[in-house]
Amino acid sequence: MGLLVSRVLRSIRITNNQQLITMKFIAAAIQMLASPDKDSNLREAEAKVREAAARGAKVAALPEVFNWRGDKKDEEKYAEPIPGPTADLMARLARDLGIYLLSGSVLEEIPGSSKAYNTSLLFDPKGNAIALYRKIHLFDVDIENGVTTIESETRQPGEEVVVAETEFCPMGLTICYDLRFPELYRALVVKGAQVIFVPSAFTAFTGEAHWEPLLRARAIENQVYIIAPDQIGKNPRSFATYGNSMIIDPWGRVLARASDLPTVIFAEIDLDYLAKVRAELPSLTHRKVL
Repeated sequence: MGLLVSRVLRSIRITNNQQLITMKFIAAAIQMLASPDKDSNLREAEAKVREAAARGAKVAALPEVFNWRGDKKDEEKYAEPIPGPTADLMARLARDLGIYLLSGSVLEEIPGSSKAYNTSLLFDPKGNAIALYRKIHLFDVDIENGVTTIESETRQPGEEVVVAETEFCPMGLTICYDLRFPELYRALVVKGAQVIFVPSAFTAFTGEAHWEPLLRARAIENQVYIIAPDQIGKNPRSFATYGNSMIIDPWGRVLARASDLPTVIFAEIDLDYLAKVRAELPSLTHRKVL
């Protein structure tokens, strides 16, 4: 990436006596191997968010279930209310560092229910929660020689398509298995999204075949930036995850890809470039509602 700036890059040019502002900023995707030790996970998450901000990120994103991954039977015990301890920590981090922070996802306690929502929060630089998204599509699969998991046994699906207004651009929220449902991503773009988050704990088995093709397809067909922080490695209480966290541009190019370790990756988000792609190949305006 070269030297990462510590502020939003703003360049001004004059065209036909009009002043135009070019908006660019650095985004970070944080790759983790979360465990059943919530305190340890939160310490690691905080350290990596601080690293991201120190290296110039104005937007940082954590992976799915970053604060706890353990036995399914313990999910109710470790689910939290929102606001709650993890959300409060993320709010303080966003405020202290002056960044937008996507709190990947946490298991959100549902009063009176044994199930939990899988919930993503986006905090603004003042520490305000400006968006809350509950994962719509639950991962109920039985793949021979792969993975068997039934999320709906312990989790409740959300229903709302969520786009957050930020100082940079509208940003859409999704989680992991949502990636296989292009209609959700199109709905986000119809609502104005220019950047879409995909915090994930993508299985190693399916990830090897599908992770990159699906991420690039969602970026290309919707002409958006994709920020996809993933879990990496084998969790002894859960399935192995694929890693390869990515940031992808609206042309489908992989701008940054994580190594096979917990790490932080960075890329520049250039909203003028996004506008150029949409203007030169205006497929979104050619769409027919069938």
